[in-house]
Amino acid sequence: MLFIMAKSTMGTKLPRKLEDKMRMVGEQIRLARLRRNLTIAQVADRATCSPLTINRVEKGTPTVSIGIYLRVLYALQLDDDILLIARHDELGRQLQDLSLKQRVRASKKS
Repeated sequence: MLFIMAKSTMGTKLPRKLEDKMRMVGEQIRLARLRRNLTIAQVADRATCSPLTINRVEKGTPTVSIGIYLRVLYALQLDDDILLIARHDELGRQLQDLSLKQRVRASKKS
């Protein structure tokens, strides 16, 4: 009998640059919570998760699911901010423009 094990990504370390960005996102969420004068317990209740999870979000722990981040943003009334991700894809637009075929006009007949 052959068992195929799925590769676990839980132990995979993020590149330093991404770890820094995760910490920044967590810090921004923490500051948003503090500006609203909410406790971790209140946000956890509104986001239907544990205070420990909110703590992990605010630390930028990369193993927290995107769904949890969305629920926390929703609890802080910041859920529309998720729509800003990849909104201004300049590189993608430039690549797309390069691949567009140029229209060729038919030659004029005399």
